[in-house]
Amino acid sequence: MPQVEISIGGRTFEVACQEGEEHFLHTAANMLDIEATSLSTQIGRMPESRMLLMSGLLLADKTAALEDKVRDAERRAADLQAELDRIQAQGAPEPVRVEVPVVPVEVTDTLAELAARAEALADTVEDRFAQGSSAEY
Repeated sequence: MPQVEISIGGRTFEVACQEGEEHFLHTAANMLDIEATSLSTQIGRMPESRMLLMSGLLLADKTAALEDKVRDAERRAADLQAELDRIQAQGAPEPVRVEVPVVPVEVTDTLAELAARAEALADTVEDRFAQGSSAEY
C-alpha cells in the first residue's frame, strides 16, 4: 500500500491508500486543505483535531448542498423523461386537412380566350402601324 504525504492547513500527514488511488487522495486532501487554510486565516491557529473537524464539516456542508442540487436535477430529468415518454406514446398527430382555393376551369378558359383576343388585336395594330409607317417613307 503506497504511503502518500499530504498537507492540510500547513500541517503534513502521511496517509496510506490503495494502489492507483493516489490522485484521488491528493484531490481530496487539496479540498480539505483549502477549507483548513480558510479557517486558519479567519480564526487563527487552532488544535489539529479542531481544524480537521471544522474543515470536514465545511466540506460536508458543501457536499450536502451539491447532493440536493443533484437530486433536484435528477427529479427534473425524470419529469422531462416522463413527459417525453408521454408525448412519444401519443404518436404523431392526425394530419390537418388544408383546403386551397382552386380557380374554376371556366375562369381560366375565359382568361385564356381574353388573352388570345388581346394578342390578335395587338397583331392587328402592329400590322396597321407597319403598313402606315412604310407608306410614309
